[in-house]
Amino acid sequence: MPERHDLELLIKSHIPIIVIESREEARAVDMIRSMQLRLATPIFRWTVTEGLQRVDLVMDTQPFNAKPADVLGHIKSTRTSGVYMLLDFHPYLDEPINVRLLKDIAINYESTHQTIVLISHAFELPEELKNYSARFEFMLPNDQAVRKIVSEVAEQWTANNRKRVQADPQAFEMLVRNLSGLTHDEARRLARVAIYNDGAITDNDLPVVMKAKYALLSKEGMLHFDLDTDSFANLGGFSRLKNWIRQRQPAFAGKLPGVDAPKGILLLGVQGCGKSLAAKAVAGVLGIPLLRMEISALFNKFHGETERNLRESLKAAEVMAPCVLWIDELEKGIAVGDNDGGTSKRVLGSMLTWMAEKKAPVFIVATANDIEALPPELVRKGRFDEIFFVDLPDQKNRALIYDIHLRKRQLDSKNFELEKLAQLSEGFSGAEIEQAVVAAIYAGHAQQTTITTSHLVQEIRHTRPLSVVMAERIADLRAWAAERTVSVED
Repeated sequence: MPERHDLELLIKSHIPIIVIESREEARAVDMIRSMQLRLATPIFRWTVTEGLQRVDLVMDTQPFNAKPADVLGHIKSTRTSGVYMLLDFHPYLDEPINVRLLKDIAINYESTHQTIVLISHAFELPEELKNYSARFEFMLPNDQAVRKIVSEVAEQWTANNRKRVQADPQAFEMLVRNLSGLTHDEARRLARVAIYNDGAITDNDLPVVMKAKYALLSKEGMLHFDLDTDSFANLGGFSRLKNWIRQRQPAFAGKLPGVDAPKGILLLGVQGCGKSLAAKAVAGVLGIPLLRMEISALFNKFHGETERNLRESLKAAEVMAPCVLWIDELEKGIAVGDNDGGTSKRVLGSMLTWMAEKKAPVFIVATANDIEALPPELVRKGRFDEIFFVDLPDQKNRALIYDIHLRKRQLDSKNFELEKLAQLSEGFSGAEIEQAVVAAIYAGHAQQTTITTSHLVQEIRHTRPLSVVMAERIADLRAWAAERTVSVED
């Protein structure tokens, strides 16, 4: 087994501290325990609940060594050679005494041959210890291994229920694809979710599996998962963008051999004109989940934490692939200024590197309102497949937007003068049209009358649209976009 060989080689390489960052603790412990004959050295296991225990022999635990400083002091003072597995030790590295004890053990390695193996789901080693350490990562199961896991779960269900699992071949392959990026244990757990409910593998199992998969991977407040995406039918206008996405959908799905899959788009434009709805509709047309990144939520006051949050979020997006990653209000996270100690620049650098090197089928939809805050290296040609400009809707699309929002609220649009409403609401954004419809409904209910065109006309006349309030800024925005972007409309 290559992983066991690589880990054994690492232990034999006289590296004092080995970090295993994995959600498969039992697998890591069992793998090291299985090396006892070849390592020819004692193997110990420590937890804060049980203390220290030698695992290559049948020996009782040492509960008096349960405290982190006590066990490190014991290892240092006994100078007994061996492999010491410390499980979930990461919370205790905030204590200077624990860091110093680990450093003392590492410095004395050549005379003691004591290897510390730190095993945890997440681990950030202090700078003082990094020169004495190495990291080991378990390989995630490939498609062949996942197929074997799903087949084993199906066989277990068959043995327990004395009938075969009914599996649609296409749904089976989609399940395998959706379980990629998970550990062996997690893939097995979610395969049970799909199979044990009804003894079948169908398309209906996929949304449940994807939501469960996201729950395993999500970092609260930074990525939001939305399987219930929208469709282009609920997006007024955007004719050029709609055609652009439909033309590239087969390539993204891998159905056009030799054709590069699209990377993503940047949507710039006036607030309230449908950029967010467009992101949801893109995911709906591609038929994949939508992950929304709250880029402002990535920022942390502690040095390095923001970049770590970004790496973890992007890694989660890759594991959830195929998916759409919607980066909302991009400018809020990568502003050009230097008033944050350079964090924004580091975030930008990490983002650009990931965009250039990513292999996973993650389609990026970035949205932004403030063009001036976007650095030139982000908006240059090649970062995105296309940069689209979302302008205020014209009269035809305003009528269409009224129709969509009236029907959405169970109102028959045929009873309204849509052309008149569209003409009166010149300069309105889609969001402002929606609010006019909502306000008219409230007014009609308050008056206990049927909602009519006159209610909408009254609300339109009471509204001062953004195009009037911020006329100069919108004019500048249009001037900038004229030669640098592509309109979402034909």
